[in-house]
Amino acid sequence: MARCLLTRASIREAESHLANADAVMARLISDNGSCSLHLRRSDPFHALSCSIISQQLSAQAAATIKGRVALLAGDPLAPRAIMAVKDAKLREAGLSFAKIRYIKELAETVSRGALDFDALHGADDAAVLKTLTSVKGVGQWTAEMFMIFSLKRPDIVSLGDAGLQRAARQLYTARGLTPTLARRWSPYGSVASWHLWRHLDQPRSKNTATILPVKKGSKKA
Repeated sequence: MARCLLTRASIREAESHLANADAVMARLISDNGSCSLHLRRSDPFHALSCSIISQQLSAQAAATIKGRVALLAGDPLAPRAIMAVKDAKLREAGLSFAKIRYIKELAETVSRGALDFDALHGADDAAVLKTLTSVKGVGQWTAEMFMIFSLKRPDIVSLGDAGLQRAARQLYTARGLTPTLARRWSPYGSVASWHLWRHLDQPRSKNTATILPVKKGSKKA
């Protein structure tokens, strides 16, 4: 069965759980305010296409390219619209040849019904991850971002995300984000991830290293 989706009520429950279980999270939640993941709504094709565009790019570079692509194909992106744009135009917008191929193949896959976004809502996290990563150009990170921001799955922590790794090194341990640390936040890993990303967005005076000592017998990674 699918996990419960993120809602205002479930986020309050998640933040209470995280604050009680993790002193660092308690401080982040106090500094950041409540997680806003439940407020984000986007068309699934648009969201997955934007995740592909964002692969291995800074947030600023990705936003610039997404804006250019939107001028060519519309906002939100739709399969027919993206397939109608010439590759040369998408290349001029800043997309690599590989990303152009991946997004157009995604558009074709969705258009012929081979990828049913509605069906993903009834699948568990492992099944969703398997389905998404079977699509060319969609790796684990891309699938995990889609699961957090579009499907609103509550317990996703992307170990391969550079931002999460950087925040974990600042706040927890020089080893960064490990599976052991991620398990501490279960079943609310997505909310914990949001607070780590939000920490990185804070002014430099707040965004400082705070590595806590690990006591013997502690659950810290």
